[in-house]
Amino acid sequence: MNQRLIISSALASVMALGLVGQVAAQDKGKEKCYGIAKAGQNDCANLAGTHSCAGQSKADHDAGEFKYVAKGTCKDMKGLSADEAKAKKG
Repeated sequence: MNQRLIISSALASVMALGLVGQVAAQDKGKEKCYGIAKAGQNDCANLAGTHSCAGQSKADHDAGEFKYVAKGTCKDMKGLSADEAKAKKG
């Protein structure tokens, strides 16, 4: 097996696991809440597309980073919906 195929397969596996995690979180009554994550504590990709993994945020409370929270609790935490975060970053 060549190295390029191994790397491609590994990357595809990691991306698939990320999608499964997102679906599982949504199935359990969770929603994405933007602007509340501390540096290094985000859940998955950011709005800007500069990274695609959890734990890669660089700053506290970046409007482009999200964490999953229980549905209906985001506003209580002073968080933003995806549309609000896009407008703020826009």
